[in-house]
Amino acid sequence: MVFNPADASEGPACILGKGYNNLTASCDIAVSSGASVQGNADRITAEGDRIFSAGWDLKSLNSGEAKLDEWWNDGDYGDGGFAGLTENWSLNKPVIGALNGLVIGGGFEIALACDLLIASEHVEFALPEMPLGIIPDAGAIQRLPRRIPYNIAMEMLLLGRRMKADEAAHYGLINKVVPHAELMTEAMDWAERLAWAAPLAMQSVKEVLRHIECQPMQKSFSAMREDDLPTYRSMLTSEDAAEGIKAFVEKRDPVFKGK
Repeated sequence: MVFNPADASEGPACILGKGYNNLTASCDIAVSSGASVQGNADRITAEGDRIFSAGWDLKSLNSGEAKLDEWWNDGDYGDGGFAGLTENWSLNKPVIGALNGLVIGGGFEIALACDLLIASEHVEFALPEMPLGIIPDAGAIQRLPRRIPYNIAMEMLLLGRRMKADEAAHYGLINKVVPHAELMTEAMDWAERLAWAAPLAMQSVKEVLRHIECQPMQKSFSAMREDDLPTYRSMLTSEDAAEGIKAFVEKRDPVFKGK
């Protein structure tokens, strides 16, 4: 698995290119630290084309290296939840997930934590935790029923039903399905489009959405206008906001500086 800034100006924070791209404590810490507030977007993908991620490294659980009970309180796993992403509430810049194989268990939960998802045509999603006597509590239970119909989500959660890429796109679970050879080209095209945007405006979208999620419509407007949303407040009075309007009037491309 590779996690790095979308402009690739920095090296990847985490690479797992062997086996099933399982996640370990060291990878959790690497992804969490790599998901910085700098830049306009991050992208996460996996090496190879067979498996995006099979989730948690069950061998480390079996050996006692990792603990199932309250793993989220284990300091060895860094901040931000599973893989440093599933509970990273301070990460306001978009994360693009380029899915290139089987997206299973915790790997599926990582994908659900991304903001934009593009998948190879051979991708399949699955949650195999139930036969293991555990549940997907790092994001699937919380997010999946909000993304697809409840009964379909429960079929995946309880029965381990697999879902192919085309069906996932049908339900809106992912944004786009492409041939595998075009996956990274398409993902980088998205990243380049994001790179031209005003950083504060882009980050404000995530900050506001996260804050008002599940609130009644009237309350969501009040919360946006009255609550503590520092990025959004900064954006409203930013140089970039003035530059964007000025550039539109002058019929030229804006030059954003992130302030």
